[in-house]
Amino acid sequence: MALRELGDGLYLYPGSPSTMIKVHEGKAVLIDVGHGSGRHKDLKREVKKLGVEIEALMATHGHADHISVVPKLEKPLFIHRFEFSVAESPLNRELLTFGSKAPKGFLVYQFPQEVKAHVIFEWDDELFGLRTIKLDGHSPGMTGFLDKDNGVLYAGDSFFGEKIIQAVGAPYLIDPELFKASIKELHNYANKGFTIIPSHGRMVRGGEALEVLDFNLKRVEEIEEKILELLEKPMSISELSYSLAKAFDAKITPQTLALNQVPIRAFIAELYNRELIEAVIEKDLKWKVRG
Repeated sequence: MALRELGDGLYLYPGSPSTMIKVHEGKAVLIDVGHGSGRHKDLKREVKKLGVEIEALMATHGHADHISVVPKLEKPLFIHRFEFSVAESPLNRELLTFGSKAPKGFLVYQFPQEVKAHVIFEWDDELFGLRTIKLDGHSPGMTGFLDKDNGVLYAGDSFFGEKIIQAVGAPYLIDPELFKASIKELHNYANKGFTIIPSHGRMVRGGEALEVLDFNLKRVEEIEEKILELLEKPMSISELSYSLAKAFDAKITPQTLALNQVPIRAFIAELYNRELIEAVIEKDLKWKVRG
């Protein structure tokens, strides 16, 4: 794999997640360094080819697959204040991602090592020639990084490629309304001609960007509608997870069903708060359409 040039001093190294590299004032800043036994060596090699040194690391959020290489690069990590404890504590990462301590192998990537976060930023800060953009919903402090001069927005996990969503059924999120609001914010940048890069999936621009964003938005709306349809009869969270996976032809594995229960709980909370569903007890805690 090789670097892809995105603009003046801006590059993308492919992966899942992909890593964006910004050369600012003669030094490199790496965003979402990712995971993998040799990832840090690959990144160091590619930065060296640019004739610069790594100055700092930044993360869109604190999920393990985005930050596990950080300790091996031995550079300060910048992260949003809502993600600080998530990055630093392996247990907090599992609590946020899975809802509790996760069984071994039930997360896409489990990383037991602590990751030191050195600098906390806020949304709308200017860092290394990039502006931090509020794109929460996937995680509490999910952040995009905007390079206005190059017309590029690295959007992290605020949206996903179509193949990923089709494989799992439900996009991973902790708040559907915030997730939808972030998609609509990304629409604004797509309409202005910005190239938008997800951490997992291909970079998109113009009409193609709008199509992928609409696919994400439509899937969230379809899930809400399908849950209400399914809850004409009482169902538990685990029953909903299986039924939704079947409805969207997703891969049905223990891991998929377990992880999908996190966004399903978020949908349940939203529908309950809107007084569209209610809780009932039928040998288990179940949910059904109100009235």
